[in-house]
Order: sequence, then C-alpha cells, then structure tokens
Amino acid sequence: MPLRLFLFVLLALGAVARAEELSYRRDIQPIFTAKCVVCHACYDSPCQLNLGSGEGALRGAHKRSVYNGLRTEADEPTRLFLDARGEAAWRRKGFQSVLEAGGQAALMARMLELGRSRPLEHNVRLPEDLEIGIGRRNSCPLPGEFAAFARDNPRAGMPFAVAGLTDGEYATLTHWLKLGAPVDEVPLEPSSAESAQIADWERLLNARDMRSRLVARWLYEHLFLAHLHFEGGAPGHFFQLVRSRTPAGQPVEPIATRRPNDDPGSDFHYRLRPIREVIVHKTHITYPLGPQKLARVRELFFSGDWPVAELPGYGVQRRANPFDTFAAIPPQARYRFMLDNAEYFVRTFIRGPVCRGQIATDVIRDHFWTLFQAPESDRYLTDARYRAAVTPLLVLPGQLDDIAGLWSLWGTYMERLKRYEGLRRQAYAEAPAQWSDLWGGNDNALLTIFRQHDSASVRKGLVGAAPQTLWWLDFPLFERTYYQLVVNFDVFGNVSHQLQTRLYFDLIRNGAEQNFLRHPGTVAMRRAAAVERIGTGVDCRMPLQQVLGETADRLVLRQSECRRGCAVDLGIGEPELELAAVLVPAVEDCLARVGRQVARELQYAEQTLSRLASRPAASLPAVLALPEASLLRIEYGEGQREIYSLLRNRAHSNVAFIFGEQLRYRPRLDTLTLYPGVLSSYPNFLFNVRAEEVPAFVAALEQARGGAGFAAVVERWGIRRSHPEFWRYFNDLSAWLRETEPLEAGVLDMNRYQNL
Repeated sequence: MPLRLFLFVLLALGAVARAEELSYRRDIQPIFTAKCVVCHACYDSPCQLNLGSGEGALRGAHKRSVYNGLRTEADEPTRLFLDARGEAAWRRKGFQSVLEAGGQAALMARMLELGRSRPLEHNVRLPEDLEIGIGRRNSCPLPGEFAAFARDNPRAGMPFAVAGLTDGEYATLTHWLKLGAPVDEVPLEPSSAESAQIADWERLLNARDMRSRLVARWLYEHLFLAHLHFEGGAPGHFFQLVRSRTPAGQPVEPIATRRPNDDPGSDFHYRLRPIREVIVHKTHITYPLGPQKLARVRELFFSGDWPVAELPGYGVQRRANPFDTFAAIPPQARYRFMLDNAEYFVRTFIRGPVCRGQIATDVIRDHFWTLFQAPESDRYLTDARYRAAVTPLLVLPGQLDDIAGLWSLWGTYMERLKRYEGLRRQAYAEAPAQWSDLWGGNDNALLTIFRQHDSASVRKGLVGAAPQTLWWLDFPLFERTYYQLVVNFDVFGNVSHQLQTRLYFDLIRNGAEQNFLRHPGTVAMRRAAAVERIGTGVDCRMPLQQVLGETADRLVLRQSECRRGCAVDLGIGEPELELAAVLVPAVEDCLARVGRQVARELQYAEQTLSRLASRPAASLPAVLALPEASLLRIEYGEGQREIYSLLRNRAHSNVAFIFGEQLRYRPRLDTLTLYPGVLSSYPNFLFNVRAEEVPAFVAALEQARGGAGFAAVVERWGIRRSHPEFWRYFNDLSAWLRETEPLEAGVLDMNRYQNL
C-alpha cells in the first residue's frame, strides 16, 4: 500500500475512532442541558432553536417567532415531535441547520466562537444597550449572513449575555461539530412495570363501544398536555397521551392536528409514548397514573348506566361547547375527575400551550387563592332542567379567527354570557351559597396562584398574606377556563383568535371572583369595595412555610399547625371570620403533609428573614427595587443549602384592561411573599447568602431607601449573569428541585434573568 494511502486510511480510522469517543447522549446533551436549554426550550426559544433533544438540535433554527400577537393570518404549527419528522421535513418548513453549513464552519460553532471572543467582565452589570429581555428582537442569521451579524452584534455570541462555557465544554462542542455533529439518541424504553400499566390504559382508552369512545375522547382532551408518570415507574420517566395512526404493539405515529379537539380522522388509536426531551420546569405539568387512578376512572365514568345515542363530531360548534359535546357523560363524573387533581388543571392554564403565559396572566392578580364549589351544591350538576337551559349558552369564542367580523361575533358571545349569568343568579337565589358549599375533598381543595408579569405558579394550600381577591370556581367556570386557555388556545393563531381568548378569560376571571363575593357573608366586603382590597397581613413568621390556614379578624394560628408561632392581624371584618371557620377544617388535614423540618442552623436565619414577609413597599422601599421573582440561596453547615422564593406581589387598581397595565399599578401596596422552595419557573435574580450573614442581608434591604442602597445588596450577595460561577449557582437550583421534589423537578428558565 502506498505511504500516502496508508496515512489517509490511518487518518480516516482515527476520525472514526474520535467520533465514536464522543456520544451525543453522554457528552453533548449534558452541556446543552446545563448551558443552553435554560433559554432554548419550548416555543419561546430564540429562533425556535430547541436544544432539549437531538431532534431539536437537528431541526435547527427559524427566523419566524412563534409569539406574535399582531399577525393577521395563523402560522403553520412547528411543534417538535409532532408537526414534522426528520431533518428533511423540517427543512421544507423553513428551518435552517445550525450544525452544518456546506463547507463553512457550522453556525453553532461560529456563535460559540463569537461568545468566546467577548467574555464578560466578572460579576458586573451588562452594558445598558444590550437587550436581554424576552421582548428583544432576534436576528436569527443564516450562515451567509453571519459575518454581517457578528460585525453588527459583537456581544451576541453564545451563551448569550451570560458567563460562558468552560474550556472543556467548548473543546467538546467544537470537536463534535467538526466531526459532523453525529447524534446517537436512543429512545427511552418503558420499564416492565410501566409497560404493563401502559397496556392497561391503552386497552381502556381504545375500547370500541360508544360509551368508552366518548369517555376516551374527553379524557384525552383533558390529559393531552400532561407529563404522565406511573406508580412504580422509573425515576425521570414521563409519558404523553397522543392520537396515533398505529395501534398498540406498533411504533407510535402521532396525528398532528392544530388542536386536540380537531378531527383526527376515522382510524386512530390513543397511545402513550415516552417524552424524549429534557424536562424543563416551565412545561412540566405532571399527572399520576396507576391502578388506583384506573379504578377511579372506571368508578366515575363506567359505574352508572348512562347511554350514548350518537357520538359527536369535531366541527366548530363541538369545539366551542364542550358541555354540549360531552353532555351524555354525567357532569358529576367530569367535575369530580377534575377536582381529584385540581392543581394539575390550574397549572395547565398558565404552564400550558402558551409556554409564555401572558395571554392568561395579564388578566389576573399577582397573588390570589382559588376555592372550588362542592359537587353536591353545584346547580349545573344537581339540577337537570337548569343544566339543559344553560348548556347552549356556554359557548366559547375563538373558533373563528375572522378579523373583519370580530366585534359582531364578540357581541353574540357577550349576549349569550349575559343570559347565562342571569339564569345562574336566578337559580342560586333560590338556594343561596353557604360556606358548606366549599369543596374540601383532598389536598387540591385550596390553591394559591402567584403571577410574575407574563408567567405564574400554582401551589397547594393557602400561601402568603390574605390576597386582594379569591376565586370560587364551579364546574362551568373550571371547564370553560380549561377549554379556553388550553384545549382551544392556538399559540400559532392570529390576532383575532388571541384577542377573543384574552377578552373571554377576563369574563371568566370576573365570574370566579363574583362567585365568592355573591356569598351572603361577603355583602359587607362588597359594600366596602372589597373587590379592590380584601385585606392585609397574614404573616407566618417562623418558619417560613405554606400558610395553610385561617383568614380571620385578629386570629392567632395554633402552634401545632404552623410548627412555630404565627402572627395574624388582618384588621378586617366578620366575613373573613366566617370564612376562616370553614377554611380551617378544610385544610386541617393538609397541614401535617406540608410540615418541614428546619435545620438548627437555619432557624434563626428564617426568623430574621420573616421580617421581610408581607410588608408593603410603603414600609419596606426595597420591595420596589426587587424583581418579581427572586430566589434566595442560604448556605449553612458543610456544603448544605436551602432555597427560598422571594416574590414581589404587584398591587393593581384593577386587571380589567388589556393595555396600560403600568397605569394601574399601586406600588406602595406591593408586598413580598417568602416561601421555602422554588415558586417560579423563571427566576429573575438569585442571591446567595451564608446563614450567619442573613441578619446583615435583611438589615441592608430594610435600610435600602434608594438605588444605591439596593445596588450595594446586589454587589455583595447577588449572582449576576456575569458572575464567574453563575452556572454552578443557577444549575444548583434544578439540582435542589431534584433532591426535594423529584417528580416536579425540571430545568429552570433564565430568559427573564435580570441585569441588576
């Protein structure tokens, strides 16, 4: 063999060996997960580049943004793992590879090199002219446009506006890209315990009698978004319910419809398939499956003798009115199924298909509690004549996205809603609501919702100070909210669709608040304009934990319930005293489940931190300097830490309008909620404090009267985007979630991390 040929063979064999040495699963995806997925996941990924899986990396980037509230025509959906399969199909949809560039260095390699060439100065603020918010304009350059892009945007390299890759990470990624970016993903395989339960559920969902088919359709429309996990399943294994062309025993071939209640065709099967991408917290909406849940479904939906004369179709009217579409299924069964896991359904409202929840969140308060009507007293469930009269009026807008006819169409929906509200008031006037009508069936009975501008979080129990408002949801409100914001909402829809969704949800929100205020015990509050401000000042001081408990006039919580002393001084009237009498028994059973052991080294730190809780900005001006969702990392002992959420609750005069939110802020009434745990998928900032420094940290916030005082707090304890150990601290938040809440854990998002 000639020497030149021999050397060529050696080089080729060496390249193959080096390629085999690198594994996408083992070497590349962990880097993406640690440094890239924090921004590049879900629909709000810059340039739609989703790096949570090999499929997403191969798909590449697109210039078009998913979020566009002004488009006049609906966009073609581009959902990963659903709307196309394979690189060729994604290229036909306009996606550009970032891993190869036809003879040039890959676009990803050039973006990494640009970021490498302009490292950030350690732990200093970023330049003011560098846009880092989620509203920034992304250029998404093609390979041929990169030179001009780099010249005009020298600080736009990757990772963007944050501490960079380590030398080892950079070398691994660039070497992988030079080798042609091979991807060796292996599909997740269910365990034997999971496979057996999958078979049981698919058998139930694909039964061919008419009653089973109708129930399966309703269940699919309520679980399609869930990250399903099985009793006894493998850690980290989650599944998704899809409609497939193929039956059980064959590879899943999902049917891509725009909405889950669009027509899938005549020949389809409900299937459970593994979730193949990295779990990110902002879309991780878990739902448990197991033998008990299967038995519960059979009990609710198949124990009675109710007939199905004809299966409904999939037209516009069927999408618009799920109450009519599924009228044959007993409403008691539907409502009780939702109440069993109410936290899941409420989470879908704000972690759902929008991923960025502003379509839902700018119509809600920054902090409120949610209660539910007991099924036994819900007139829609108990009065067949009333149900028949109002069902045709429960039609949801947004199915037709004609812009020209928007306002005439909206007028039709408003007229129906007015008629429904009139019939509802008349029906409940005959049997006025009582506090005993509050559902208290399990630990989902009382929920707390926190909003942080365009995102929100949900937690079981009553957390924080008494809020400005409460929601009381009955079945028609609960189901309409779910269908309006989840099933029927199209993130790729046009301005008409999105506007109809937003306007109608405002009416739903108003209905939920009015349900509470219509109770006879709240008449005094209504006269006192309690819609504006129901009360102030529940403060569980030591330790900081979920305040599952009373709302009462000068009531002191029992030590056994709070595990420490809690002071409550509402200064409000008798209606809340009456409410307390029913909330205490409702949550008493939950209290033992949320008690937490506090390390001895943290007890004094928590007691000191409690000085910040529930104080209005009028007495704690630093509230106005804090972002809406800060996380506080307290280090203690030998390498131990605890994570707390420090949430700023913005006060509004009202949330009734789409525009001009800043004009309705009441900043002097803003408060802080302290919570042991992570209460946001989108941290705005992170403080790292040693336990022995907590008194100094709290004192500095109490003394901060202006920008300079708060800047000193950030300088001493803040973890800026440019901090040399930013990634160690930020990724430790996800690690803490895996340790403390393994089922709910996921990678947090840093698109909203601020430049303090």
